Amino acid sequence: MDMTFSNEDLAFRDEVRAFLEEAYTGDLREKVAISPTGYLDPETQRQWQQTLYRQGWAAPRWPKEYGGTGWTPTQNYIWENEMAAAGAPRLIGFGVRMCGPVIMQYGTPEQKSHYLPRILSFEDWWCQGYSEPGSGSDLASLGTRAVRHGDEYVVNGSKIWTTLAQHADWIFCLVRTSQEERRQDGISFLLIDMKTPGISVEPVLLIDGIPAGEHEVNQVFFEDVRVPVENRIGEEGRGWTYAKFLLEFERGGSHSAQLKAAIAKVKKIAASESSGGGRLIDDFDFRARLVRIEIKVSGVEANELRILSALSGGKRPGPESSLLKMRGSELTQAVTEMALEAVGYGAVPDDRDGLTFGSNIEPIGPDYAAVVAPKYFNYRKVSIYGGTNEIQRNIIAKHILGL
Repeated sequence: MDMTFSNEDLAFRDEVRAFLEEAYTGDLREKVAISPTGYLDPETQRQWQQTLYRQGWAAPRWPKEYGGTGWTPTQNYIWENEMAAAGAPRLIGFGVRMCGPVIMQYGTPEQKSHYLPRILSFEDWWCQGYSEPGSGSDLASLGTRAVRHGDEYVVNGSKIWTTLAQHADWIFCLVRTSQEERRQDGISFLLIDMKTPGISVEPVLLIDGIPAGEHEVNQVFFEDVRVPVENRIGEEGRGWTYAKFLLEFERGGSHSAQLKAAIAKVKKIAASESSGGGRLIDDFDFRARLVRIEIKVSGVEANELRILSALSGGKRPGPESSLLKMRGSELTQAVTEMALEAVGYGAVPDDRDGLTFGSNIEPIGPDYAAVVAPKYFNYRKVSIYGGTNEIQRNIIAKHILGL
């Protein structure tokens, strides 16, 4: 495995850094710093994604024929690492990273020509309709029904944990179009306009304390929602195949750069907090636990580079993406826990003003304190979404270890 960056790759890294230096403004940095979820308000989020679109960098993993960058896997890796290291805004990946590749792989020419340009420009904001009440990790048991009537499906049911559905223009959904003996059969993949009559969105408020209106997840209800048959991706009843293809992209990606950036923030906090008459960062036990996390992050990075080498050879992410998702989510939770411990009692107040951009009210504690507890509680979810870590272990055992 040769992971030495070429001169061209190093020049590309410098180009990315120069772009971020100019485009990632002070206001954006402040908004990201006080966001417990990593997402921004809808208007700013659209502006950021359209900034990337104008730069030609909105879809790093897309081929050039669809408007993507055509970057090599190494360039993609550099891009993700530089974005994370800079603390740049979190992207809405449901369109570009998930639905887009499915349309490219399985969509009709008409679907590709209509949806892909709008995904690329972020003219359409997408959300994901997979999980349901009672059908989360056991996704094959989903019960949302789509009954065909002529040139339309009539959809009834609900989806839950739907991230930012209150802002979305479209949702891609797994629906049951027939009842088969094998539960994975009879599932279809539909694209649904969120403005269609019969769709309603209700907030799901989390323990992070973020109020309705600023919340992240929702439940989406479908009551006699009429969807054109032409909005189905691929063949009826083959949705499970398309869903598995999509999940490789949801679970993959780079974790190590984000984790390194988060650890650096913990160190900065610990250098400002006291413990036993000295700085917390100098406490032996605290440092030892932080170093153990750093060592594990180095292991994640090594696996990312190994997979990057395989991708450079033309391979797909495959089941190895489950390994990265599982380990990355565990370490993300561990780092947010260390941050909470470092802030200590300063994380106790529910400081709404400290999480409001442009507030002129003096924060209750240090400027970094208000976001720590909401982020800690919010990130309890990362070992659940995209398939729980228990499910990832089953995938690893079956498809990697052959157990």
